[in-house]
Amino acid sequence: MVARGGTVCGMGLRDDLIDLRRDLHRHPEIGLDLPRTQRKVLAALEGLPLEVTTGTALSSVTAVLRGGRRGGADSPAVLLRGDMDALPVTELADVPFASAVPGAMHACGHDLHTAGLVGAAHLLAGRRDELAGDVVFMFQPGEEGCNGAGLMIDEGVLDAAGSTVVAAYGLHVLATDFPRGVFACRPGALMSAAAGLYVRVVGAGGHGSAPHDARDPIPAACEMVTALQTMVGRRFSPFEPVVLTVGEFHAGTLRNVIPDEAVFSATVRTFSVAAAEQIAQDSVRLCEGIAAAHGLRAEVRFEPEYPVTVNDDTEAAFVASTVRDVFGADRFQHMEHPDPGSEDFSRVLQRVPGAYLFLGAAGGDDHTVMPNNHSPRAVFDDSVLHDGAVLLAELARRRLTPEPGA
Repeated sequence: MVARGGTVCGMGLRDDLIDLRRDLHRHPEIGLDLPRTQRKVLAALEGLPLEVTTGTALSSVTAVLRGGRRGGADSPAVLLRGDMDALPVTELADVPFASAVPGAMHACGHDLHTAGLVGAAHLLAGRRDELAGDVVFMFQPGEEGCNGAGLMIDEGVLDAAGSTVVAAYGLHVLATDFPRGVFACRPGALMSAAAGLYVRVVGAGGHGSAPHDARDPIPAACEMVTALQTMVGRRFSPFEPVVLTVGEFHAGTLRNVIPDEAVFSATVRTFSVAAAEQIAQDSVRLCEGIAAAHGLRAEVRFEPEYPVTVNDDTEAAFVASTVRDVFGADRFQHMEHPDPGSEDFSRVLQRVPGAYLFLGAAGGDDHTVMPNNHSPRAVFDDSVLHDGAVLLAELARRRLTPEPGA
């Protein structure tokens, strides 16, 4: 590891991080239980001056680096996070290190996040004598719908250094959206809240030739799907974005049989607490009302999942200035609008100030035509790994390094 202009660097680490990332990509694990991934992370951290603990409810790794200039038990601590889980996707990307596990793939780039956080730990360990505080490294399973961040918070990750962290940072690679190597961020809402809408329309089955002798749930369910889309455009301001997408619809077994029930579900994305509360009430009332108008019954559940990912204004500005200072102004892009995806790092940012950002990692020269995150053909270029690790380390270092003369 070397220093370049006072910045955390470590060029010799590059190949090791790429090797780790490709090993993780070849052996993906899903959900909260990632025993092999956990072992690889622990091995990659071995020999560093870290206080390491593992999770109980999930196979997480929490590592604390004590700064050499810390003032005692009340010294500040900064958290850096990387998620580790893969998706239940069969890989179709043509890469030499493609998944060897049927039905599992790192289609969202979490293998890069894990390797990048390992890199940040190595870089900061080499300059721990400069740090007037501690760094908490949060290696998290279960981001993809399993609330891994919430479970790690319950197990004390925010207080792992002895006091609640004063700031938290994380980054997410994207296969599209931004050119390779470009960091992107914005203050305020960065990513949407996510919720699920689940509807079961209960009728009375019968013969398709005599619908008057049955209570057909399909037309009512179809009307609900259409009415939900109309509701978004008529009940919400165009300046208050709401996304409602019905991605699942099941009804019937034969073309001439009216079924007893129709079932559908939707994902709902909002960018404010007020919008989330309103659509939770309106969507349930709408579906129940349409069912009643048809003489049917609707069982409707609206289940909040992840809150809005909200960047602290000061911390987002700190991220932007750090990127520009370390990599140059052309490597940072201000996001005009939030991203409609959702993230459980939002739970961390609900409790402590911090910032989340994106890093372009397209596997081709034209990011606009590449398959996006979650695609079975998604390809991420691990040449960005080192820069991602450097930025995470540099955010923590600058946050914990006293100003000259202090």
